[in-house]
Amino acid sequence: MKRKKLSRRQFLGLGLCALPAAAGLDGRFAEPTWLRVTHFDHHSQPTCRFVQFSDWHYKGDADYAAKVVRTINALEPEFVCFNGDLIEDARFAPAALDFIRQIERPVYGCPGNWDYGSRADFREYEKAFHATGGAWLEDRSIVLQKHDLELIGVGARGVFSLGEAKASRRVLLLHYPFQADRLDGRRYDLILAGHSHGGQVRIPFYGAPILPYGVGPYQQGRYDSLGGPLYVNVGIGTYMFPVRFNCRPEITVVRM
Repeated sequence: MKRKKLSRRQFLGLGLCALPAAAGLDGRFAEPTWLRVTHFDHHSQPTCRFVQFSDWHYKGDADYAAKVVRTINALEPEFVCFNGDLIEDARFAPAALDFIRQIERPVYGCPGNWDYGSRADFREYEKAFHATGGAWLEDRSIVLQKHDLELIGVGARGVFSLGEAKASRRVLLLHYPFQADRLDGRRYDLILAGHSHGGQVRIPFYGAPILPYGVGPYQQGRYDSLGGPLYVNVGIGTYMFPVRFNCRPEITVVRM
């Protein structure tokens, strides 16, 4: 049976009804900073191990940001991938980029819609990501020779602006999950995306009442898309409302 689409008013009503119940059962379900680490094994005999995270939406919560950085560093990945939406407001960019610099592994990131919408200075992003040993990948790629792996970051122009493969394995960093089905026949060994937030609020036996534009059928976790295997990270931050219910913020350890 086809689900009826909820209006914004109905979504808010469901969320307001759900939160008191969550507080009564276990208040942590509604906790937007109750960070979790998930694991995604993409190969039975992996040759590299890295971390994916997305959708920070940094708004000045330095304690939580420091917790995110500590968690990533404690995992000791070989490198880190970030799938966009570092901030919503450009005034928070300097502090958010300082936290990126504190990550003790190379960080490779692609932009999200809020990075563009905030009109942040991507030259500062480039400096911060480069300082980790990584790179800011806006419609460009970089080859990690040690892993024979090409990391490709998609921005406003998309993959159509990029050339032929530069390594035997290719990982595509997207922000919008539905772009994985819009790659003009191109296929990748792995596609990583964010943006969905998993809906932030997931009603038991129903799912997410509302999702942002650009998600398509890919809300959270692993999928098979037209462009290749896809993993959608639900993000570490929140947008619109500082609430998560049954959808904890996520850092993903990927082995491939």
